[in-house]
Amino acid sequence: MQDELNSTGNYRAVYVNVEPAQVVGDDLRAGMQTILTTISSEALDNLEDPFVGGIWQQVLEASGAYIALREVLRQWAAAYSRPMILMIDEVDALIGDLLISVLRQLRAGYPQRPKNFPQSVILCGVRDVRDYRMRSSRDDQIITGGSAFNIKAESLRLGDFDESETKSLLLQHTEETGQRWSDDALQEVWDSTRGSPGWSTRWHMRPGNG
Repeated sequence: MQDELNSTGNYRAVYVNVEPAQVVGDDLRAGMQTILTTISSEALDNLEDPFVGGIWQQVLEASGAYIALREVLRQWAAAYSRPMILMIDEVDALIGDLLISVLRQLRAGYPQRPKNFPQSVILCGVRDVRDYRMRSSRDDQIITGGSAFNIKAESLRLGDFDESETKSLLLQHTEETGQRWSDDALQEVWDSTRGSPGWSTRWHMRPGNG
């Protein structure tokens, strides 16, 4: 999706996976540093854009972790004329105050879009954001996803694949890389996953057998 959107020339789209920030737990500053570093790296690799890398450390130091993400995205979006699309994967790997802060900063930036904030933010995870139950370690209270993030436009759920769809997905890997799957390997994937998208994706990422 990132490449397709960028190819139109109408958007600046960036995909980031924030799962590395999971290991910091509730350490908000360390988590925000990890997320901003990841955004910086992906922007440089996929858009050849060094803007985030040039500002995020100063913004984090000056603004603090509770507002740094919003401020970086604000400055980044404002620096370009094309609307920005930000895709954040594995967002539900974050926990506690870090997850709450990310959602609240995205919510706070919403009124500034599209000129001074990403026009659209796609949150990818195994659950709907409205189903999140987050415990703030600072306040020691449960905060539901709906109250922390109530600007969701739509939820899209990827259902289980049937057997033919699972094999078709795996064969896309062959088309892209030339690595072939044996009939036994294709059958083993189906027997092991029964079309679960998460497991099918993991198998899709691995080299083919046979």
